Amino acid sequence: TVYTTIEPCVMCAGALVNARVQRLVFGAHDERFGAVETLFRLCDSETLNHRIEIASGVLADECRQLVKNFFRERR
Repeated sequence: TVYTTIEPCVMCAGALVNARVQRLVFGAHDERFGAVETLFRLCDSETLNHRIEIASGVLADECRQLVKNFFRERR
């Protein structure tokens, strides 16, 4: 199981599929780059040779705030 605050991008989602991760748990959806449920559905695509069980929206508000604070501090 991989846990992350924000929905993985295309490259990260592809790496999870290639690594044959069984389960992905993430908090906030990523409207700009999300490749698990928002823009694409790579982790459960019928065209790929591995599917990942997905649990999304876990502590979504808290995760969204963590990401916002992180990038605010980096600027």
